[in-house]
Amino acid sequence: MVKGFSDNEVKNNTQNTQNTQIKEKKGLAGFLKGKKFTYTLPGKKQINIFGSIVIGLNIILVLLVILYLKNQEFHDFVFNVGR
Repeated sequence: MVKGFSDNEVKNNTQNTQNTQIKEKKGLAGFLKGKKFTYTLPGKKQINIFGSIVIGLNIILVLLVILYLKNQEFHDFVFNVGR
């Protein structure tokens, strides 16, 4: 005996998947069906710019946290502004 699916089961399976693909898409998928969008990967320059921005903001955040913990005047300023 051969293990696996018989020919009848495989044929039924393909018919079910074809019926589900025929169904009309609704909502946003139906609206975007006719549109053609292309996605292009960002270039090396764009990757470097965004990476620099993220690293710069992280450094600023770390410096502000250190300043908040070490400087009582800055701590009071942040506490009073937050009210």
